Amino acid sequence: MRGGRWRDEEKRRWSARGHRHRPRGRRRPGHRPERSEQEEPQTSVNADPSSSGNPSSSSLTQNSVVPELPGFYYDPEKNRYFRLLPGHNNCNPLTKESIQQKAMESTRLRLLEEEEKQNKKTTRAGLNSSMLLQKRQLGLLSSTSYCRMVHELKVNCMQRRKIEIHSPDSSVAGTNNFKIIVADVACERIFTVNDVEHGGCKYGIINLSGLGKESLTVEMYDNLYFTNRKVNSVCWASLTHPDSHVLLCLMGIAETPGCASLLPASLFSSTNPGDRPGMLCSFKISTAWSCAWCLNPQADNCFSTGLTRRVLVTNVVTGHRQTFGTSSDVLAQQFATQTPMLYNGCRSGEIFSIDVRQRNRKGQSWKAIRLFHDSAVTSIRLLEAEHYLMAADMAGKIKLWDLRTAKCVKQYQGHHNEYAILPLHVNEEEGLLTAVGQDCYTRIWSLQDARLLRTIPSPHPASKDAIPSVVFSSRLGGRRGVPGLLMAVKQDLYHFSYN
Repeated sequence: MRGGRWRDEEKRRWSARGHRHRPRGRRRPGHRPERSEQEEPQTSVNADPSSSGNPSSSSLTQNSVVPELPGFYYDPEKNRYFRLLPGHNNCNPLTKESIQQKAMESTRLRLLEEEEKQNKKTTRAGLNSSMLLQKRQLGLLSSTSYCRMVHELKVNCMQRRKIEIHSPDSSVAGTNNFKIIVADVACERIFTVNDVEHGGCKYGIINLSGLGKESLTVEMYDNLYFTNRKVNSVCWASLTHPDSHVLLCLMGIAETPGCASLLPASLFSSTNPGDRPGMLCSFKISTAWSCAWCLNPQADNCFSTGLTRRVLVTNVVTGHRQTFGTSSDVLAQQFATQTPMLYNGCRSGEIFSIDVRQRNRKGQSWKAIRLFHDSAVTSIRLLEAEHYLMAADMAGKIKLWDLRTAKCVKQYQGHHNEYAILPLHVNEEEGLLTAVGQDCYTRIWSLQDARLLRTIPSPHPASKDAIPSVVFSSRLGGRRGVPGLLMAVKQDLYHFSYN
C-alpha cells in the first residue's frame, strides 16, 4: 500500500513541474512534434484565383510558418516533407517545377468547373441590370457610364463556345497552333498566324460574319501562305482604303535576311493570280521586333519597324527611309493619329516619342516625351484623345500614363509576365482593358477604376506554346456583329459570348 501511494505522489510531482523538467528520451526516427494551434499555417487571400498556382505566391516561407528545407518540399495535405530529386533522368522525378505545374493545373481545372457551372459573381456589390436601368431612368447615370456598366455586367456572364472553322485547306484547320490573331478596325476579319509543326508559319484571313448565326462557324479565305521564317510582328495597314493591306515582319534565317512585307488583303480571298489587285511589296530589313502603320496624313503611306537599337520609318510609295538610333531594342510601337508622333517602348524600360517630320536626329534631342518602366516594355496603346498611354512590361506591370504631366495615374494589378512580348487590348467605348498573361489567364479590367473584373482560365493546360491570343469587341463580325471575346489557343478558336 505504501509503495502504491508513493508512486501516485511522485506522478503528481512530475506533472506539477511541467515539460521542462521531464526526463528526455530518444526520439523515434521520423518523429515530428505536433504543432499547436498558434503554429497553423497562415495563408494569404488573393483576389485573383489563378494566383494560387503562381510560383511567387506558393512559397512556403511567405504563406506559412513551415520552414523551407534545401532539397525537400512540404506537402500540406500529407503534413510531411518529401525529397526533391536533383535530375530528370529518374523515373517520375519530383521537382519544384512539376509541383508548381501540378498546383496551377489543379487551379485551372477548378476554375473551368466553376465557369461551366456559371458560378460567377460581379465584382461590385449589388450590380445588376435592373438596378442599372433604374438609375439610368432616374438620370443618375450618363449614357457613357450606363454603357460602361452594362459591358462590365455582361463580361462577368460571358460563356465559352467553340467555333467551327471552315477552310478550303483541311491540312490547316485544326492541325496547326494559333500564334497570333489580329482584328481589323471593323472587326469583320482577323489575320491569323499559325505555327507549323516542322518549323515556319502559315498565315491567312478569317471572315467573322458567321459569328452572328447559331451555327457559330467562320470561313477562312481560300489562299493560305507558308513561310519557313518566324513571323515576329503583324499589323493592319490602310494604304488604298481602311485595312486594305497587312504588314508582316519576318525574321531572317541563315543567309536569308529579314524583311517587312506589305500584302493586300485581297491576296487571300482571290483564287486567280490575275485577280489580285493592290500593291504587293517587300522591304529587306534586319530582324524587326515590332511594327506600326501611320494613319496621320502628315506622314502618309508610312510604316515603322522597331529594330535592334534603332527605329526605321519607311515610305511605301517613295521608298524613302528615316533612321533613328536608340540605346535599346524597340519592342512596341504605335503611331498617333492626331499628330505625326511615333511612340516606342524599349527593352530598357524607356518609352519615348518621335516626331517623324524632323530631320535632325543627332544624339537624343529628337525624343519628345520620355517615360520609364523598371522592366522591358512589351506593349503600348494610346487612348483615343491621345492624352493617355497604356503600357505593359515584363515585370507584369500595366500602367496608365498621363502624357501631359509624364506621370503614372493608374496601375492595373494581376497581370503575369516574365519574359514574353504580350499585347494589350484597349476598348474605350466599352471601358475595358484586356490582356493575356504568361500564365495563360485572360484578365479583363475596368478602364475607369482599374478594378479586375474577370479572370478567364485557358481551355488548355498552361505551357509556353499555348498562350492564348485574343480579340475583344462589341461588334465581332462587323456593324451587326455580336459582342464578346474571341480566343485562339492551340488549334482551337473560341467565342465568349454575352449572356
